[in-house]
Amino acid sequence: MKTIQQRKKVLESIKPFQLVKYLALSSLMVLLVCTILISGFISQRAKAILLEKSEKYTLLLAENLNHQVFFQFTVPTLIADGEIRLSRESQYQRLDRVVRNTIHGLPVVSVNIYDPDQVLTYSTDKTMVGQKGSIGEPFARALQEESVSLLSSEEKDLFGFEWKGGARKLITYLPMWEEKPLSWRRGKVLGVFEITQDMSSDYSTIHRFQWIVASSFLAFVGILFVTILLIARRAERIIAARAKERNKLEDQLYQAERLAALGEMIAGVSHEIRNPLGIIRSTAELLDSRMNDERHKRFSAIIVDESTRLNDILTEFLDFARPKDLRPSKCRIEDIIDKNLQMLEAECQRLGIRVERAYFTGDYCIEADSDLLYRAFVNIFVNSLQAMPEGGVLRLQTEVMNGRDGYPQLELQIQDTGHGIPDAVKKKIFNPFFTTREKGTGLGLAIVQTIVDNHNGEIEVVSQAGYGTIITIRLPLEQPEFEVEESTV
Repeated sequence: MKTIQQRKKVLESIKPFQLVKYLALSSLMVLLVCTILISGFISQRAKAILLEKSEKYTLLLAENLNHQVFFQFTVPTLIADGEIRLSRESQYQRLDRVVRNTIHGLPVVSVNIYDPDQVLTYSTDKTMVGQKGSIGEPFARALQEESVSLLSSEEKDLFGFEWKGGARKLITYLPMWEEKPLSWRRGKVLGVFEITQDMSSDYSTIHRFQWIVASSFLAFVGILFVTILLIARRAERIIAARAKERNKLEDQLYQAERLAALGEMIAGVSHEIRNPLGIIRSTAELLDSRMNDERHKRFSAIIVDESTRLNDILTEFLDFARPKDLRPSKCRIEDIIDKNLQMLEAECQRLGIRVERAYFTGDYCIEADSDLLYRAFVNIFVNSLQAMPEGGVLRLQTEVMNGRDGYPQLELQIQDTGHGIPDAVKKKIFNPFFTTREKGTGLGLAIVQTIVDNHNGEIEVVSQAGYGTIITIRLPLEQPEFEVEESTV
């Protein structure tokens, strides 16, 4: 249940930032869509302006063409031949020359002239002359002296965006009228001009501009999104790390509160038991001194031994419930280790355990309570020896290295070649009163952790069943200064 609650807290701590990230992503997508739509709108507007400009240009071209045809072809032909018959090669060549000279250098693809019956009387493509057209409404409106423009396109477009697919042509139908010399008024309509312009170049320019705008903003949005994504991931890692640290502190606080309550109970019970236990022990010793019967002396000796063992257990309980205050002083960790090993030398020889030392701290000293560290190391070494009942190797290594906060710290590694610790057990080894042995209080490693924590250090256990155990203890070289609050009564 507790693990589920911790995960929930982590998710709740990250959720608000994820919402901000999703909103930022949604905003970017909305901006992108709006930019595409605006770009399409601008493009369509530019095309409309281009079309309007081209229609006005065609109107001017038609007026000039009408003027040139009337005064350079119609009038001279009527004077010279008396009638107009374009079936005559000379007349057709004369009209073709006038038309081509007029449209020379202009983006005009073709010029067709229809009579009122929609018969093609002239075309820049001579093979089409004589055909009857079926133009329909645009032709009728041109006969009514209107100009009609139609845009033919082979381009494909989607939401205003186009991709290459063909040419664009503007076909304009305009009336061909009779010119009146020295007058601005037009005469009767003689036919209809069909002027076809090539608009591909202008539309290609708009096409390129449109894609440049869209691509530029797309690149901008992409860079902005990647930047936000990187910031978001870094922020999520920071938030997750802080949430993990907060959960760790909450666990430590919960454990401390539980142990404090447990310690108070143990201290009270141990105190109540210790007094009558002392009376039992002293009475047994007195009986032993007054008895002459060896059998009775043996019984009294058993009472003394068991009383002593119970007193040692109570002492361990009291040490756990009321840990000693830290009294740091300059000391060398290797001296404390050697003192422990000297005390355990006989046991190591009995079990056939070889001790290997690798000290790399040089002359470094640490600020610590040597008595408390001595007791912590005893508990660890005893556990290592018990894990190697058939002999093995106990390796000890010390070195100075930089800690996570950048300050130097001393690291001690204690490695044995014993039977190792199963994963299910490894999670509980620092729990008070947890033990896998028939004898023992299960407080040894709990006391070790308390001592290491009081030294502002950390302890780490790496073990695998059948492959031994490595216990790593990291301690700062100097202890922070604690402010002692003086209480007044």
